Amino acid sequence: MKKQTIFPFLLLYLFATSSLFSQAAESTQAKEEVTTLFKDQSVLPLKMSFSNKEMKRETNDSTYLLSHIYYDNGGQWDSIGVKIRARGNYRRSHCYFPPIKVKIKKSVAKGTIFEGNKELKVVLPCVASQATLDNIVKEYMAYKIFEVISPYHYKTRMVDIEFTELKGKKSKTHQLKAFLIEDIDRIAARHNARKMKRSVHPLQQDDECSIQNDFFQYMIGNTDFSVAYQHNQKLLFTEDNKCLPIPYDFDMSGLVDASYAVVSQVQNEVLSIESVTDRLYRGFKRDEATYQMVRKQFQDNKAEILAVVDDLAPLFDNDAEFRVAKKFISDFFVVMANDSKFDSEILKKARIK
Repeated sequence: MKKQTIFPFLLLYLFATSSLFSQAAESTQAKEEVTTLFKDQSVLPLKMSFSNKEMKRETNDSTYLLSHIYYDNGGQWDSIGVKIRARGNYRRSHCYFPPIKVKIKKSVAKGTIFEGNKELKVVLPCVASQATLDNIVKEYMAYKIFEVISPYHYKTRMVDIEFTELKGKKSKTHQLKAFLIEDIDRIAARHNARKMKRSVHPLQQDDECSIQNDFFQYMIGNTDFSVAYQHNQKLLFTEDNKCLPIPYDFDMSGLVDASYAVVSQVQNEVLSIESVTDRLYRGFKRDEATYQMVRKQFQDNKAEILAVVDDLAPLFDNDAEFRVAKKFISDFFVVMANDSKFDSEILKKARIK
């Protein structure tokens, strides 16, 4: 691949030596705080109505449908006018319910729980089956785990959606688990940073934050990402000249283990694993001392990460699905605790190109 480089002066940035796990206090110094919508972490009841076929057929990056979101406002239903479109690549073309992007006018959001959020993503289940709703909880779990790992993360919130699917003169109602994701601009605002649209070679991105991201992707068994091509990653550039990867979209991970999940072949690269539940480290080779520092961060925060997992147990319909998910995350810490496994599964698998 042709590597794009950032301007020479950007290469002179200082790499942080303190743990990002301990930097959560940074958000108090940021220009903007977390919005009301995401401060409250209770499950939010919503109602939405649109045609799946029209959503997939008529919308694109610049074409939206007019719609409404009805939400529980202190025990009473209220609504706001929004614009919506289908988003994503694989899920848009393969799933019954495409994930959607929502745009809200500032004047419309003012005074509501949506104030401060001009754009939102809504992650819906892929197929119209109650048996797969726990996949949404598992993907949501991945986001909540990453909140422990790094202060640079998307805020999310679980919702219960009463979705009325319009089918010509008929309609069908679905009860769906889903979750909301804030826009990347919100993360940038919290950290006085700016989002980067162009490519930056992975080795020009912050070492510590990059290893945290790579360990996290290995933890959840995800290979469907590329920090080089910004595939399921966004990049932030901070005031102290750090380029940071921010991950999202984890439905292809072994943690979720969706029925449609396949081993990723980003840029047509064939990987050595056959199942998404087989872990493969995809990080680039970096200084071993930084690897060991981040390894210790994960080990020190094992209890907090597993507590996040346990806290989500009540959201599962199938207790067996929860137990499998918890074991999958717990197995990651076996690798972290074992020098031999860490060497063979992480250090020796690190990429040099």
